Amino acid sequence: MVAFTRIAARAALLIPPLLAALPAQAAQPITGRWATVDGKAIVQIAPCGKTLCGRIEKIVKPTPGRPSTDIKNPDPAQRGKPLTGLALLTGFADAGDLWKGSIYDPESGKTYNSKVSRNGDGTLKVQGCIMMFCKTQTWTPAR
Repeated sequence: MVAFTRIAARAALLIPPLLAALPAQAAQPITGRWATVDGKAIVQIAPCGKTLCGRIEKIVKPTPGRPSTDIKNPDPAQRGKPLTGLALLTGFADAGDLWKGSIYDPESGKTYNSKVSRNGDGTLKVQGCIMMFCKTQTWTPAR
């Protein structure tokens, strides 16, 4: 009986560290069609190789006076490409309870680290970050 008690005591000491080492729960799926903030565009998030990416499927509310091309792109060779089909989200991988990758802002021509997660109400929390400072948008499912 004493040997059993010692084994049980050792197991009690070993189990918590083992549980802490288990991977976190997988992030909720984010694939599908999403309306960006203010419904300006529809973005299709889908697999791109081993990661996820999000491309502009349709411009719903064009910015008045702005061409429909990627005029702010830092690469002059890319500035004539249409916004439709442009990859906004790239390299997104499951990081536990959210997805991490990069987000491109065609309004500024800048790319930021990004985190995307599913909200309880079915919307997406989309964040673009510089170091620890993040700007957050909420995208809604597109019909």
